[in-house]
Amino acid sequence: MSARIGVVVFPGTNCEHDTVLAFERAGAAASLVWHTDERLEGFDALVLPGGFAHGDYVRPGAIARFSPVMGALARFAAGGGPVLGICNGFQVLTEAGLLPGALVKNRGLRFVCAPARVRVDSDRSVLTARIEPGTELEIPVNHFSGSYVCDTRTLAEMRDAGRVVLRYVENPNGSLDDIAGITSPEGNVVGLMPHPERASDALVGSADGLPLLRAMVTAAAAVHAA
Repeated sequence: MSARIGVVVFPGTNCEHDTVLAFERAGAAASLVWHTDERLEGFDALVLPGGFAHGDYVRPGAIARFSPVMGALARFAAGGGPVLGICNGFQVLTEAGLLPGALVKNRGLRFVCAPARVRVDSDRSVLTARIEPGTELEIPVNHFSGSYVCDTRTLAEMRDAGRVVLRYVENPNGSLDDIAGITSPEGNVVGLMPHPERASDALVGSADGLPLLRAMVTAAAAVHAA
């Protein structure tokens, strides 16, 4: 039986079906989870996909963090379950306190939608495990509030612990230290702004997101086997 991925849907999410398809390409069984669902039994990993949860009112992710599913997701993460936030999902994870820092408006106050080259800087996460640090990937970005910020102490701690997992080769949004993705201290909760699900088929542009998704599926499979 395949590892099962739950893809959480908030009002305003718009990348859920792309994400399900991409994880199926990566070898998992994936299905949608509505944001009011507080029961997550049976899932081996959880994903918060991109979009505009609750219309990004107040600020991106600020309302979504109070959805009933987030309490269950936090318990899942605390138990070591793999959790991934992509773009808007990354914003939700920071708002919920599951990852440090915040995502603010892009440099120049411009929406960015373009391919971006990122470099894997650490393999200490469920998203980058067994991917050689230094590997460069081309993965699209599509955001207005994607510039990562945090205080200097947090940045130093993440650098020292190898928790900055992805950096932009050419920074598209003004993100601090070129950060494109980070992980929790345990490596099981990851947030990134680029969209690996949109780089999962070479026939439509790039399959560079697949190594990341397959690493996540491998982590989910380990949970399933346990």
